[in-house]
Amino acid sequence: MASPYGASSRGGTPSRDADSDLLAAVRAGDTAAYGVLYERHLGAARAFAYRLVSDPADVDDLVAETFAKVFAALRAGRGPLVAFRAYLTTTLRHVCYHRARRDRRLEFTDDLTRYDEGQPFLDPALDRLERTYAARAFRALPDRWRDVLWRTEVEGASPAEVAPQLGLTPNAVAVLAHRAREGLRRLYLQQHVAVADPPECRWAGERLGGRVRGRLAQRDSVRLENHLRWCAECRARLAEITEVHQGHYRPYRQRNHARPLD
Repeated sequence: MASPYGASSRGGTPSRDADSDLLAAVRAGDTAAYGVLYERHLGAARAFAYRLVSDPADVDDLVAETFAKVFAALRAGRGPLVAFRAYLTTTLRHVCYHRARRDRRLEFTDDLTRYDEGQPFLDPALDRLERTYAARAFRALPDRWRDVLWRTEVEGASPAEVAPQLGLTPNAVAVLAHRAREGLRRLYLQQHVAVADPPECRWAGERLGGRVRGRLAQRDSVRLENHLRWCAECRARLAEITEVHQGHYRPYRQRNHARPLD
């Protein structure tokens, strides 16, 4: 039986139904509408997943889990109203990040001793995601902050050396660099916050990084705490970036005691 929403964009004539119409239909209980969204965006999701994972065998599981999470969000009345693909790729990135962190905690070995430090190991997929988040946070900084960070942190110049170039005193450069570093830390944490569609959750999500860093204005802090009391999803987002902030992304020790199977 043909879909009432027409052909998908993967083959034949593209459907004329806008993603927003299909999203509304899914919220109303029409699972066929989600099937159309799945067919329409599967290729793009798979292509994006291949860029994130180190093992191509993980792509199908990652994409399937992502579509399942988005479907559950829509059926619960959450998720995107428009821009389905942007929401999908953001969710896919976060699913990949969570899977990498989860797998990092697993250690397959026949020796469980706590006294063998082994060799440090960084998960390539997780490291790549962290670098992506850091780069996006840096790009989001004001030009002046990016400039002073680049000169002091990347080029290694001292405030006294940078001061004439920026037309500031060395003390003013040091203060500016401190503010820029704090802004970078806050925006880096924000990259780990999943997209939220309800306006109040979106407002809260944009301030979770500042909350973790203790940099919220009093008025915003009160409003955010009131929101967190009743919103379990935002509390989960807060717990996630608090874990990141506390330095739980560290190289783990891989022991080489496991022997190959005969």
